[in-house]
Amino acid sequence: MSSDTSTNGSGSGPIDEADDEREILTTTGAAARKTSFGPGGSIGMPAEKSSNFKVTLRRLGEILYNEKGKLWLIGVFTIVSVGITVLGPRLLGNATDIIVDGLGIGPNGTNGIDFDELRGLLLLLVGLYAIAFGLAYAQSYMLAGVVQRSMYRLRESVETKLNRLPLSYIDKQSRGDLLSRVTNDIDNLAQSLQQTVSQILTSMLTLIGVAVMMFLISPLLALVALVTVPASILLIKVIGGRAGPRFVQQWRHTGAVNGQAEEVFTGHAIVKSFGRHREVEERFREDNDKLYEASFAAQFMSSLIQPAMTFMGNIQYVLIAVVGGLRISSGAISIGDMQAMIQYARNFSEPLTRMASMATTFQSGIASLERVLELLDADEQTVEQEPTVDPPAVLGRVVFDDVDFSYVAGSPLIEGMNLTVEPGQTIAIVGPTGAGKTTLVNLIMRFYDLDGGTISLDGRDIASYPRAELRSKVGMVLQDTWLFGGTIRENLAYGNPSATEDQILEAARVTYVDRFVSSLPDGYDTVINDEGDNISIGEKQLLTIARAFLANPSILILDEATSSVDTRTEVLIQEAMNALRQDRTSFVIAHRLSTIRGADVILVMEDGHIVEQGNHLELLARRGAYARLHGAQFAGQTT
Repeated sequence: MSSDTSTNGSGSGPIDEADDEREILTTTGAAARKTSFGPGGSIGMPAEKSSNFKVTLRRLGEILYNEKGKLWLIGVFTIVSVGITVLGPRLLGNATDIIVDGLGIGPNGTNGIDFDELRGLLLLLVGLYAIAFGLAYAQSYMLAGVVQRSMYRLRESVETKLNRLPLSYIDKQSRGDLLSRVTNDIDNLAQSLQQTVSQILTSMLTLIGVAVMMFLISPLLALVALVTVPASILLIKVIGGRAGPRFVQQWRHTGAVNGQAEEVFTGHAIVKSFGRHREVEERFREDNDKLYEASFAAQFMSSLIQPAMTFMGNIQYVLIAVVGGLRISSGAISIGDMQAMIQYARNFSEPLTRMASMATTFQSGIASLERVLELLDADEQTVEQEPTVDPPAVLGRVVFDDVDFSYVAGSPLIEGMNLTVEPGQTIAIVGPTGAGKTTLVNLIMRFYDLDGGTISLDGRDIASYPRAELRSKVGMVLQDTWLFGGTIRENLAYGNPSATEDQILEAARVTYVDRFVSSLPDGYDTVINDEGDNISIGEKQLLTIARAFLANPSILILDEATSSVDTRTEVLIQEAMNALRQDRTSFVIAHRLSTIRGADVILVMEDGHIVEQGNHLELLARRGAYARLHGAQFAGQTT
């Protein structure tokens, strides 16, 4: 049976009226906790500020830890490949010396070029470069696998985390920003790692290897070449330090723009109907301007590194050319050695420039990872209980014992509530908007944890139930419908994936879904699009009610479930619901009092308290809050 037959389509959990019952919440800081990270690993660490680069880098190491074997192999391949590449200019310099000496130009001039030696040297060089290419190819292939497998596990971890987050966390977040973290930020991290890990490692090893070879050839020229290194490192540090925070701002503003776009497109009809498109455009323009400024600053600062490094490389080249020319004229070094030194000088400045450029790309990826880690470090809902072994059948006795609850600490909504619902009873809940009606049933579903007191089901505290087990016993239909892209048959079967075709058709018949589905060209194979706008709102509501019927729950919660259907259909649905409620405990939230006259008990709520309870006639006779509500709806009519 489905663990949750909620039909909310708002994206913030099974709430509609609850949005009116609480204030807008501000995001709290992430808490330290141990977080599951896919099979075979973990990424639990204390949460840190989003600008803590070192801690985020350590977390990245933990994410990649499962691939440590492959990373070591990639490192070995890189070392061998770089070693061969670094050796190349020296061998090419030796080949040049063979030619120069054979022509009688060099200090060791001979009577002719030794072509055998030259051929062997060049063939060796070609062979080494071929090996280096093969190793680089293998390294790139393996790195792609390492990155994508790590991102696969990271997405798994995020998906698991989203299922463990309390509804209160989702309430506080922009859906667009959450989607941006799950999609844009993880994709940006993957691209950054793919581009930078190999490049940075290769560049570092190249720098070391080139420096060693330069000192072996000519310590003086090596020192001349290294004169520009401190200045280059200082430039990288200054520019990189300014670019890093701007990348953080860029991805935060990206999430904000995504959030607004998602919100506006979801409510496109409302925006148009109220003529607020200009205000929406202006707000989008403001957010887009902030994103533009942050992105421009980040990209501009990062783009400064390459020309700065090129400038320093040119200075280095000039110094080596001048000093090297003097050394050749004095016979201190050969022409081949000078050729090798010039190549090494270029090879030295190039990886330095590449490292600087990759550093900014890596910072962008780290900024995205920090946003993902903020989600992974968020407080989870309370620990799940162990599944019940051979659970008994649920009778449906629900007891509220001195229950306290608040959405915001210090602003209680429900205080000291006591209520006993016997099995099979139908409890109607009425009251003004914001009274706590939807909150009451949300607490039964354990969408939120209590501040005090207990709620028990058949004498067992619902906090001792695994959430999935508890919700499998409850069917819930909300005023706001939720259907996914798929056929009508698939949407109905969502309430009970194991249902047979006969059971699906029976549920559709009982809830009068069959009446409108039979008129569709494709019948139950009609595909509902992602927005669900190819069927009417009333038809959507009928489908969600049929879905709850198919789930066959022990406890039924109906939150204004017939508000979107016409009067004639509502009468038919009421008849079907009366049949469904037989031998089931039912909670019915209603604003139209005509729909709940037959309820066993009617609860009248105001400001989170039950101010009256009784059946329809008893409450009218008291001439209290219920009588006033009834009078407001049926003024001039006979009861």
